[in-house]
Amino acid sequence: MPPPKPTPPVHAPHIPLTDYYQTEQDRQAYLRRMFDNTATDYDHIEAMFAWGSGSRYRRQALVRGGLKSGMKVLDVGVGTGLVAAQACILTGNAALVTGIDPSPGMMAAGKLPDTMVLIEGRAESLPFPDNHFDFLSMGYALRHISDLGVAFAEFERVLKPGGRLCILEITQAQNRFGRWLLKSYMRGVIPLLTRVVSKQENTATIWRYHWDSIEACVPPDQVLATLSAAGLTQVERHVELGVFSEYQAIKADPAST
Repeated sequence: MPPPKPTPPVHAPHIPLTDYYQTEQDRQAYLRRMFDNTATDYDHIEAMFAWGSGSRYRRQALVRGGLKSGMKVLDVGVGTGLVAAQACILTGNAALVTGIDPSPGMMAAGKLPDTMVLIEGRAESLPFPDNHFDFLSMGYALRHISDLGVAFAEFERVLKPGGRLCILEITQAQNRFGRWLLKSYMRGVIPLLTRVVSKQENTATIWRYHWDSIEACVPPDQVLATLSAAGLTQVERHVELGVFSEYQAIKADPAST
């Protein structure tokens, strides 16, 4: 018998954060454990971080991305459902919204309509047929994906022709003061506050990790190029307050050409 083919290495586009993990397998296990263990605190701390404006911003971002009533939606990296909850409102029917996440603890901690579908899984291997969704969203999970090329190809595959994509992510400010301010807030102030109000001892760590993963994330130009390489069209980036990036794209529709 011929020897088994070696498993191809996973390409991690972001700078490895070796203070938290060593290998790609370690990274996946670390993230799942961290999110599962801190899920009950996540929404409360996030509301503090966003000063209560997170829901409004997510809803506006989805509208800018092209989400309309009646669309069939997939929310990747659904977590506790902060983006998906706004999608349920905008579509007018929670049964049209599906969320997928590798952390069952995060999904269990969410307060979402019973008619919404939640599935455990990863962005790089979506368990859905081709040409299935009208709209695909992902909120603040891009920096946790191991291979953007594979994930974006999956996004393009499951979208219907003409389907729209909207990825929300925090990116570093262009000026030095802006970067210092956001880093101080996310890596210093928020972890300090969580020690007072959180129920889980690891909650402060997840917020320090969030900033470190923002610093390690691939730059916006590379994200845009990878979306285009996956076959998506009209790829754009909209930025709010200098740090809140919205990556928008559309799956090509041969029938419209």
